[in-house]
Amino acid sequence: MKYERVAPEEIERRSFEIITEELARRGVALPEDRAFLIKRAIHATADFDYAQTLQFSDGAIQIFAAAIRDGAVVVTDTNMALAGINKNELARYGAAARCFMAEPDVAEEARERGVTRATVGVERALALETPCVFVVGNAPTALMRLRDAFDAGARVPRVVVGVPVGFVNVEAAKEAIMETTIPYIVNVGRKGGSSVAAAICNAILYEMRKGAL
Repeated sequence: MKYERVAPEEIERRSFEIITEELARRGVALPEDRAFLIKRAIHATADFDYAQTLQFSDGAIQIFAAAIRDGAVVVTDTNMALAGINKNELARYGAAARCFMAEPDVAEEARERGVTRATVGVERALALETPCVFVVGNAPTALMRLRDAFDAGARVPRVVVGVPVGFVNVEAAKEAIMETTIPYIVNVGRKGGSSVAAAICNAILYEMRKGAL
C-alpha cells in the first residue's frame, strides 16, 4: 500500500474527507445537526459503529453549548479526558474543566467508604456552586452515582456525556442515565473511552467557535 504525502495542516481535513467518503460508501446518512459530532467521534477512534450507537436526548448539544456559555465547569472522570479537552476554547466563555479523580483526599475517602473514586468525584462535582456538565469516558460508577442523585431529587448536571468503555455495569449505567430527564449524549453498548469523551466535548466547542451553535 502506498502512502500519500499530506501537509501537516491538511491531515485533519483529509481525515474528515475520508470519513465522509466511507460513510457514503456504507450508505450511512447522518443527521445534519449531529454529523459534526459523530464524525469527530469516528475520527478519534477510526470506528464507524459510532454512526449508529451514539444517542442524543432532544436538544442535548444545544444545552451543552448553553452551559459552556454560562461558564460551566466540565467535570471529567479521568485525567486523560481532562487532558484531551481544549481548555483554550473553554476559556473563551469563562468555562473550565476539572477532574477530581487524582486528588488525594478523594482517593482516601473512596478507600474509607469502599466506593470508587469516580463515585466520590461525582459527589464533589454536584456540590459545586457553578453549573456543571459531566463528561464520562471510563467509569460507569460515575453514571450510577449520578442516577442515584437524580432519583433522590438532588442537583444534577446540565447535561451528561456518558461514554464509559468496558464490561462491568457499562451498558446498564448508560441505560440508567437515558431513563432520566437529564439531557444526555450516550454511546450505547460497551464502546467508549476518554478519547471519545474529549472528542465529543471538543466537537461542540469547535462548532461554537464557528458560530454554528
